[in-house]
Amino acid sequence: MSVGGGLNLPPFFDVTVFETIGSTNIEARRLAEEGNLEGRVVWSKRQEQGVGRRGRDWSSPTGNLYCSLLLRPECDPLAGARLSFLIAVALQKAIAAELPTDSDVKVKWPNDVLVKGHKISGILLESKTRPDGILDYVIVGTGVNVVSFPDITDGLPATSLKYQGAQPKLETLLSAYLHNFLELYMIWKHSGFAPIREQWLERAVGIGQQITVKLSDQMLMGIFSDLDMDGALVLRLDTGEEKLITAGEVFIVP
Repeated sequence: MSVGGGLNLPPFFDVTVFETIGSTNIEARRLAEEGNLEGRVVWSKRQEQGVGRRGRDWSSPTGNLYCSLLLRPECDPLAGARLSFLIAVALQKAIAAELPTDSDVKVKWPNDVLVKGHKISGILLESKTRPDGILDYVIVGTGVNVVSFPDITDGLPATSLKYQGAQPKLETLLSAYLHNFLELYMIWKHSGFAPIREQWLERAVGIGQQITVKLSDQMLMGIFSDLDMDGALVLRLDTGEEKLITAGEVFIVP
């Protein structure tokens, strides 16, 4: 374990680096429960128990980026959940900066980052709410495929920065992501979700297109018409009815 990681970051951040760890999210949660301030970052070169959304295993070999960020946003859980869009934009900017301008780096609802339609990163938010209904903390776990990616996935095909022709230093990528994050976080704290939503929509894949949404109990098809101010996907059905999707898997119809 080391502190700082050789990163040139604003004072907001306090980084601890591990060669190997079970899960950066678990360590960040431990630090949160100990009362650490927001801005704590846990970065590991390898994870042994990486977890994605819905408890799925997240492949974590050496060479990719795995980190978790502790936040104390002082907001309710609904507002806190919208931070995932902010994180997606911060990651998209960092990843796009490493690739040619024609690389088609997009965000996919709610918080995946895609390169040429292939998933290159994952985001997992965990939180704890105080008795007064305000979030005690949010843990933002992120993984970016830098040098490798899984051949078999249960959703979108995957890719990596190396496969797309770039191989940045992990320090460079993490630093860019965290700088982007802090800029957006300050905007979010000052002006709310609206400007974050606009930046997300500018980078979104599938807007105005036919999509399929897999819910827990049904499949829906329609046009991805908008993102509402709560972060819900607005799906326009063939009947003209608009349905708000707050959780589900989105597939772009070719």
